Amino acid sequence: MKSPPRADGFTSACHVTEPSHLAAVRQSYDTVAADYVRLVKPPTEMGPTALAMLAAFAELVRRTDPARPVADLGCGPGLVTAHLAGLGLRMLGIDLSPNMVGLAQQAFPGLPFAVGSMTAVGLGSGTLGGILAWYSTHHTPPEWLPVVFAEFHRTLAPGGHLLLGGYVGDERRRPSQAYGHPVSYESYFLPVDRLTELLGQAGLVVTARSEQAPDEPGRRPHVCVLAHRPAAEPAGRTGSGEPRGGAPPGRSLSRSAHW
Repeated sequence: MKSPPRADGFTSACHVTEPSHLAAVRQSYDTVAADYVRLVKPPTEMGPTALAMLAAFAELVRRTDPARPVADLGCGPGLVTAHLAGLGLRMLGIDLSPNMVGLAQQAFPGLPFAVGSMTAVGLGSGTLGGILAWYSTHHTPPEWLPVVFAEFHRTLAPGGHLLLGGYVGDERRRPSQAYGHPVSYESYFLPVDRLTELLGQAGLVVTARSEQAPDEPGRRPHVCVLAHRPAAEPAGRTGSGEPRGGAPPGRSLSRSAHW
């Protein structure tokens, strides 16, 4: 399958073999992309806590290693990618959905976007000054989160920062409709303590977290977690991106985007 070209002239490549949940997420967000952009709140309408955490993340990256790029993994139409670029970060966006990437490229032609997966980002080890995972990990089955978080660790430079935002809980859901369209993805909501435990197992140090009650009736509680890859790590941790025990049984790790 041919992927949309990157905004800076490069191309990304998708591999046929992939976990089934990635195919479901890609197909679903390709279907809803146009209405998602219309219905989702832009960053200017976020609550003050979310905006403050994004600003704190940007400040941390600028103070630590401002020359390195920052990846928005699961960037969707690029709204938050562009917001952080406006705060002075060297942003790039990666998303599973070619339609989402196409919308991001149209809206923000000065920023690089590509199709890819956070299970195998396709960037060199230690290349990123920061990673944003903004409400983009909850479609990942819990058994795959160690793969995702290990890939965060691998691609972050020593001292690099992570901001993870998302809904929390203790539930698995499979909606049939979203944004006015049928969807096939599942959503997995984990307790915040479990998320921070998994980040720690991947070698990332949690430095702050902000938990918020639902801001509207019927919504879920959500959390923002700031973490970083230590500048100096214990001997034996290679940063290879493969978690202890490798990929989940029956799966293999493959690259799905190249930068």
